Amino acid sequence: MRTITLEEHYATPAFIEGPGRQLKSRAAAPGGALLLERLYDLGDRRIADMDAAQIDVQVLSLTSPGTEQLGPAEAGSISRQVNEILAKAIQRHPTRLYGFAALPTADPPAASAELERAVRDYGFKGAMINGHVRGRYLDDQFFWPTLECAESLGVPIYIHPTLPPKPVIDASYGGFPPAVTELLAGPGWGWHIETAVHVLRLILGGVFDRFPKLQVMIGHMGEALPFMLPRFENMPRDVIKIRRPVAAYLRENVHYTFSGFNFTSTFLDLLLEVGVDRIMFSADYPYASMERARSFLEQLPVSSADRERIAHGNAEKLFGL
Repeated sequence: MRTITLEEHYATPAFIEGPGRQLKSRAAAPGGALLLERLYDLGDRRIADMDAAQIDVQVLSLTSPGTEQLGPAEAGSISRQVNEILAKAIQRHPTRLYGFAALPTADPPAASAELERAVRDYGFKGAMINGHVRGRYLDDQFFWPTLECAESLGVPIYIHPTLPPKPVIDASYGGFPPAVTELLAGPGWGWHIETAVHVLRLILGGVFDRFPKLQVMIGHMGEALPFMLPRFENMPRDVIKIRRPVAAYLRENVHYTFSGFNFTSTFLDLLLEVGVDRIMFSADYPYASMERARSFLEQLPVSSADRERIAHGNAEKLFGL
């Protein structure tokens, strides 16, 4: 069975020395040095790890926090640099590696130009945007040129979690020891709720009414949105002024990946709410194990045909592979 994973990360030393320096601080922790080695490797070591886990293709993206918390000039420079490095790695392994572009999201004309360059010149399959841009979300019409560009190119935007804005962290996650606040605001809870809110803002802000063919992707089995999807059916459309029910956008404009959430009950909720054609495989390498993700895929309580769709068929259709 062919396998394509879609939330797989890399970094460059320059990025880790700059915007990603919080990852450098983890190098002294157990496993931290190995994590950095795996992020840096875009060649034989990564391919060997994929072979060992029976992963055929990785679609790679610059690791969080990406460029979204940077000013336009710095974001532009870093985006071009990392996209060029990733493009060269893909050229060396054209059947094993694909890419999502990093964008200078804070500068929509530049972001649109970089997305078009990455798709047309490098064959990238879309872009990854790491959450809000210094407290501004993609429903803000300021960012719509980038969304329009993605729609016109026929490529999706993957919305990856990031920490909430600091006032939200202080109000909702403060008052604990720093390590607890960091965990609660981050991968323990806040990352996922932040991303869910971002997607709801896109829907309620009319993004998909303006760009009906635009597709977005989110990880972690839907960032808790599938659990709440029946509740969204009760939102009064005469108040929120959108053309379709909220649930319709979640079933028609959003795709969902695993990204380390190897939980059967969570998967089943996602499957029941959005259907198999919207679900795609991922491992969240190197933050999570490709071997565990592959084993989880094999054990899903679905038919062989549906397992094939999740493992590779839906991604092939979305990206035209």
